[in-house]
Amino acid sequence: MRYGMLIDLKKCVGCGACSVACRAENGTPAGINFNKMKKFEVGKYPSAKMKWLPMPCMHCKNASCLRICPTRATVKSEEGIVTVDSKKCIGCRACIMACPYEGRQFLWDIKNYYEDQNATPFEKKKYVNFEKGTVAKCVFCIDRVARGEKNACVQTCPANCRIFGDLDDPESEISKLIAQHGAVPFRSELGTESSVYYIGG
Repeated sequence: MRYGMLIDLKKCVGCGACSVACRAENGTPAGINFNKMKKFEVGKYPSAKMKWLPMPCMHCKNASCLRICPTRATVKSEEGIVTVDSKKCIGCRACIMACPYEGRQFLWDIKNYYEDQNATPFEKKKYVNFEKGTVAKCVFCIDRVARGEKNACVQTCPANCRIFGDLDDPESEISKLIAQHGAVPFRSELGTESSVYYIGG
């Protein structure tokens, strides 16, 4: 089994619900976003329009971040989910430089969303999962998946543009849709064998 995600860019409207759901699920500190939404303009006036590119961690099969980590803080589960052990991370940021997708972020500080106020009860509960001076990233909602639940971003997307499943099972929904639409990973020429596929928009 190898978990992966399919994102249909033809359906994505750039609403940002996935990013909000991710922040709510993980309780990320201010300035940290595991589920970035990049926007760009295509075409020329008067036919120009905005496009969006959701960018979670790609959970690469051939992960450069995994190879370069000097303390083995970066690990990959049997299902292909790449995580960071903050107890082993020394904050060298080699993995950040190695990742071609900007999927990792360094915790320079653990900041509240409202700087002039004390941390909310939610922030206090969630911030125990973060260690200042370490690297953090999307973990495909590994705890939710273990409970048989959908990833927060997948469950929340109002356009149903995200599908999560087993890439190794040719009969899974995600595998069938990848084959049907000719979906490809972002920057597949890098040879990382990303576990996130996109249907082009």
